[in-house]
Amino acid sequence: MTVLPLYDQSPGQPSTRSPGQDAISVVNLVVASQHRELVHGISLQVGAGERVALIGESGSGKTLTAAAIMGLLPENLHASGTISVGSVPNTLALTDNEFAAYRGRLLAMVFQEPMTALDPLMRVGKQLEEAFALHPDSGAVACVSERAKAQAALAEVGLPPETYRAYPHQLSGGQRQRVLIAMAMANQPAFLLADEPTTALDATVQAQVLELLGNLVQAHGTGLLFITHDLGVVANIAERVYVMQDGHIVESGLVADILARPQHRYTQSLIAASDLSRLTSAASTPVATVEAIPTETAVEPAETSRPAIEFRDVTKTYHRTAWRGLAKQSPTATDIPALRGISFTVNQGERFGIVGESGSGKTTTLKIIAGLETADTGLVTVLGAQLPDATAAGGAKRAASLAQVRGQVALVFQDPKGSLDPRMKIGDTVIEPLLSPIVQQRIPQAATKAGRASLMQDALAAVGLPADTAKGYPHQFSGGQRQRISIARALISQPQILIADEPVSALDVSVRAQVLRLLLDQVAQRNLTMVLVSHDLGVVQNLCDRVAVIQNGVIVEQGNTAEVWAHPQHTYTRQLQAAAL
Repeated sequence: MTVLPLYDQSPGQPSTRSPGQDAISVVNLVVASQHRELVHGISLQVGAGERVALIGESGSGKTLTAAAIMGLLPENLHASGTISVGSVPNTLALTDNEFAAYRGRLLAMVFQEPMTALDPLMRVGKQLEEAFALHPDSGAVACVSERAKAQAALAEVGLPPETYRAYPHQLSGGQRQRVLIAMAMANQPAFLLADEPTTALDATVQAQVLELLGNLVQAHGTGLLFITHDLGVVANIAERVYVMQDGHIVESGLVADILARPQHRYTQSLIAASDLSRLTSAASTPVATVEAIPTETAVEPAETSRPAIEFRDVTKTYHRTAWRGLAKQSPTATDIPALRGISFTVNQGERFGIVGESGSGKTTTLKIIAGLETADTGLVTVLGAQLPDATAAGGAKRAASLAQVRGQVALVFQDPKGSLDPRMKIGDTVIEPLLSPIVQQRIPQAATKAGRASLMQDALAAVGLPADTAKGYPHQFSGGQRQRISIARALISQPQILIADEPVSALDVSVRAQVLRLLLDQVAQRNLTMVLVSHDLGVVQNLCDRVAVIQNGVIVEQGNTAEVWAHPQHTYTRQLQAAAL
């Protein structure tokens, strides 16, 4: 297929916008409710073709600033000050209808979660066509059909032609984010706001998306404001950076200067918290601090003896049935291999990491360990009990085997908000694992209401949460607090194995350090076996004794974490390492 040029100006040519021109200028922006001020008179500028980052933790005011810039503040908040974008002297003076004419053409936005930003019932190509149809007088070539424009936009962000007819759920996270970028850049906006667009992506996919964004804004002379809490992302994409805390800009400057010589105490704490090599499992250091976590010596590998988990030539294939066309005519079955004969051993008391991208087989491996999935073939042993595979006969013996394992294996999930029942009080949520008869056999105290309440309070205290946390609901707590609640719930049943599935990927940098240190503390104090799953080799490097690298259902490399990090043997491992640096 011949891809028609989308823009009058070739993407590979220098921008026609003046480098000295501001894509956006924010002066004395105040965001307030009826009762209090939330953003306190901040000012920032982004030049044409310039890449600028705005960093800070949850609650710092980043999202409110973004909403004010895009004219998307909720009705109970109002903004004052001046926001000039391109030729518009102050967007805050526009009505909603007036602003709508500029949104998408003069300024555009890439959101954090593409699955919620895209219409699940509409094909990708049609959604892109809408972006062009809304602004027919934009910089895109006017004589070209909207379909051709959409196809050219997809090609520009590196997506194949068949993406045009796909639905969002048929694409990977990275592909969906590329679609959003294509939509945002469709009409050559003067200014692009990217709000945490790579938080949920694998490390290598994140690097690809960052490179794509950088190339596009440079080619089209678009000013980019990249909102993030990840200093590694800042170092990779931005030229300048603003640091935000409690609604104030506390520091700004060139990225290289800020990262090398931070002046403000808050910036210093963010940089210290992002250095995972400073993590320690010393229980004496308070877990709630956001300061640098000092350590005198590296974490020593746990002494190991008997295997806690064994996989021998384990395979797992999912069978998906799809219907041809819109009418339910003849179905077609598709085999999707998830695991292709993997083998590894995790010894008791060991911290074992599994790294790989989405679709590599990490989650399937976890589900088999926890007894939530059965292997098709191969041998799986957990705590000395052989788990049944797909060929095993059913019945009470099989159910008892799985129940016994599930009572000894606890999980901490990636999204604490999604894994907590929003209608249950925290105390009831934490207590719930104690209601299992198998757990009550192991923990006699769990058999009584008073005993369960006591164990719940002990669990909350162990993760640094006050007793009155039990009376609250999940929405009343921050992301870091919700993850602590999830850890308390996992530990209350006194498991022998703790599985942590991407437990910090959605958290701010300093909160991430706190939660990781909390996990290390609890694993050390309770002599747990931990399996940590991540797409970030850097996280595993600093937390795990050994690591297995998995790609497309195959373990391509495994061994001592320090050795794998220092001397990676497989190309895929080197790619993951490069993305983590």
